[in-house]
Formats: sequence, structure tokens, C-alpha cells
Amino acid sequence: QVQLEESGGGLVQAGGSLRLSCAASGRTSSSAVMGWFRQAPGKEREFVAAISRVESTTSVTDSVQGRFSISRDDAKNTMYLEMSSLKPEDTAVYYCAARTLSSLAWRAEDYQYWGQGTQVTVSS
Repeated sequence: QVQLEESGGGLVQAGGSLRLSCAASGRTSSSAVMGWFRQAPGKEREFVAAISRVESTTSVTDSVQGRFSISRDDAKNTMYLEMSSLKPEDTAVYYCAARTLSSLAWRAEDYQYWGQGTQVTVSS
């Protein structure tokens, strides 16, 4: 089992920046790929970014390309999402996720472990 805990969410003005962290514990070797998803009120959970452990291959969804970046520090068992130039439409609960297979994935159902989420609110 892998336990995931997000932190770093909050309220920020449009154009501002935030850094989300996701700390993994437990059987961290099972977190071959870690990702970020978000869910806005009334909308489905959507993929934001993912990163693999072995090759540090990354994928970022088009809507945040150039504004968000994903990274991980395996020595600290922590993944990060650096968010800049935030827009009101980025407002959502951001979830950290992990999957045991080493290939990147973009569907929520492909991830086995989930954190509780952290709220990000961007005011206009």
C-alpha cells in the first residue's frame, strides 16, 4: 500500500504561483508513476500531469502546458507541481495519485493510490 498526502494548496490571485507537494509513504516502490489530477465543482476529475520514477519522463496536459511543471525527489519520496500564471479556471481540488506500472497514464482509473486532495482557489 502507498499513502499519499498533498499539501500546498490555498487561495491565490490570478497570475500568481503555488507549489503543491505530494508526500508518499508506505510501499513507495509501488509508485512507479505519480500524477496530479484536478476536479472542479460539477466537473469530472481530469488529468494534469504525470512523472515516471525510473526515467523521469513527464507528461503535462495541454491546458497547463508552459505554466505548470511536475517533478519528483525520490530521496524524499515527494512529488511536486509548480504552478504559475494561475487562472481562475485552474480552481479545483488537486489530487495526487500513484500507479504501480511504469508507463505513463492519463486516466484516473489507471492509478491505484490517491491522496485526499488539496484545494486550489484562484481569484480573478
